[in-house]
Amino acid sequence: MKKDYLLLHLSVFIAGFTGVLGRLITLDSAVLVWWRMAAAALIMFVYLRVSKTHGRASLQRYKFRDILQMGGVGMLLCLHWVFFYASIKASNVSIGVVCFSLVGFFTALFEPIINKHRFSGREFLFSLLTILGIYLIFHFDSRYRLGIVLGVVSSALYALFAIVNQRVGKHYETKNMLLWEMVGGLIGLSCLIPIYNHFIPVGRLYPVGTDIPYLAFMVVVCTIGLCLLQIIVLQRIPAFTVNLTYNLEPVYSIILSMFIFNEYKELNFSFVVGIALIIISVVLQTLGEVKKHKTKA
Repeated sequence: MKKDYLLLHLSVFIAGFTGVLGRLITLDSAVLVWWRMAAAALIMFVYLRVSKTHGRASLQRYKFRDILQMGGVGMLLCLHWVFFYASIKASNVSIGVVCFSLVGFFTALFEPIINKHRFSGREFLFSLLTILGIYLIFHFDSRYRLGIVLGVVSSALYALFAIVNQRVGKHYETKNMLLWEMVGGLIGLSCLIPIYNHFIPVGRLYPVGTDIPYLAFMVVVCTIGLCLLQIIVLQRIPAFTVNLTYNLEPVYSIILSMFIFNEYKELNFSFVVGIALIIISVVLQTLGEVKKHKTKA
């Protein structure tokens, strides 16, 4: 059991490392995501092609309608990644992951509409603390305003992705769905990059120097490896526990960025107060989930 929880925290740590890699890689955010999805799609295709499940090839065939549905989910993930890395490049890693904490707020907002659930006033109120924390940083530190706006859009897109992915994923095998999500995001982004480049020149279109090993690590470890690790963890640990543990992801990212980029030198009083409010919000949401889980049990 200890090994299972060690794997869980390893997966959270790896997830927290993606923001650091986004800053280390010098490619434009859209080009970075394109390479990430292209390499991940290729690796997953080869893996599913050569591996077998119960004596049969793991790569399954789907109708075009199903592929379109999975690809559409992948496009949401793709857009989230583009805005997430753009937020980090426009500000810093801490700002990018702090804005990611708004996922809870947007989930509380979107899920009742998409899944036709009852609106949760408690979750919405807890999320208001996160909004207040981000407002403090936004209002008192003009350096990070563009990064915060991009980060807020990123968190809204991820909330949509998580809700739709959970709904659509019930009908498809996980690894095959991951493949078609990567393919769908890749095709969609390939169509958008010329338009994107017209307004925001992307510069270099291919990785060079240290970008190559960083990108390889991002694809193999932080994309394919992380997804497969999450599958293993979810088979051994309740999803409820996994979801709560992932609240630590922004904490890991901020700690890593402080060590690697010395970001603590850029932080002022308003940022610290904002961070404190966001952490309180996460703690309250976690305690609320624990209480709700015990009530259901």
